Amino acid sequence: MRRKVGIGIAVLVIAALVAFFTIAPGYVERDLNRIDAEPLIAVSQEARDLHADLQIVDLHSDTLLWKRDMTQRASRGHVDLPRLRDGNVALQVFSSVTKSPRGQNYDSNTGETDNITPLVIAQLQPLRTWGSLLERSLWHAQKLDRAVEDERDGLFQIHGAEDVDRLLRRRASGRDGVGAMLSIEGLHNLEGDRANLERLYDAGFRMAGLTHFFDNDLAGSMHGTEKGGLTNKGRAVVRRMEEMGMVVDIAHCSPACVADIIAIARRPVVSSHGGVQATCGVNRNLSDDQIRGVAATGGIIGVGYWPGAVCDTSPRSTASAMRHIRDLVGIEHVALGSDFDGSVTTRFDTSELSQVTQALMDEGFSEGEIRAAMGGNALRVLSAGIEPMGAKP
Repeated sequence: MRRKVGIGIAVLVIAALVAFFTIAPGYVERDLNRIDAEPLIAVSQEARDLHADLQIVDLHSDTLLWKRDMTQRASRGHVDLPRLRDGNVALQVFSSVTKSPRGQNYDSNTGETDNITPLVIAQLQPLRTWGSLLERSLWHAQKLDRAVEDERDGLFQIHGAEDVDRLLRRRASGRDGVGAMLSIEGLHNLEGDRANLERLYDAGFRMAGLTHFFDNDLAGSMHGTEKGGLTNKGRAVVRRMEEMGMVVDIAHCSPACVADIIAIARRPVVSSHGGVQATCGVNRNLSDDQIRGVAATGGIIGVGYWPGAVCDTSPRSTASAMRHIRDLVGIEHVALGSDFDGSVTTRFDTSELSQVTQALMDEGFSEGEIRAAMGGNALRVLSAGIEPMGAKP
């Protein structure tokens, strides 16, 4: 009898574990990456026609963090390949998130805790990723490699400017094509060793932000405790990134970090996802002086669609922030940075990006300005930034 009870308990434990590892990752994502179901704005035929002819670039999504096949249409989250096609996205930048503090907030966090480790374990990722931030990024690169291999006729990884040119020629000929480029959300994944930057580059990463939600040994975070500027190690990493052909992303950097990067930048810098203080006074958003600083490098500012970036989820709020950047420093510095799949709530997913096109038309943007803001500017800056310094033009 006792043996039967023991077997029964073991069966129940195994069943519970199977249910946990099968259901929990999807449940967590469904809870964190929401679409709020508020009414969408009406999209005119004029806007639809223009949208279908755009080369759209989104500078930031966290899709690789989650356990699902990005080549298949999902019933949760914001981004997958079918929905990128529906939204007419030409190039999606996929970020690698490796660590996030418990109780994460915009004001003050330490790096002592980590929400990502339980997610990594629940997803049954390879054991090497359970205790290594570097390996988590390399695993994300592998996931993208597999997706590109599975969709070799429709999904193309971007390593250099020639890949961008090839993608655009394909799209201009009327054939299907979505580009994918790897980025990093916080270089704490170097694990204290600058040589790991080479490993990440070799794995395909072409853009990186120095910090995420906590300070690290390279720089202070806007959401950290010290909020300092670049360290000597951070300065060396910025210089090496520019030499290699990795775009420097200031998203999540402290004001001191942003100022230090702008002061030493030899190439255009990017703010991949966020908003502007003038239209949404959240601390993570850029001040007018910071916007001018990014523009002075020739860089771009990706505007998002969630409350932390634009104070609500309306595409009109996104268009308003983009208009402020245009009016302050010029249309050539305006871009999209959704933060889709980044534990955010939005009004729409990537399949409905015509919402932004319509909102920009309603804000009075010209066709040329819409083409620039929706992707033309990003294509220019990324194409130049991912070429190693000294490479032939």
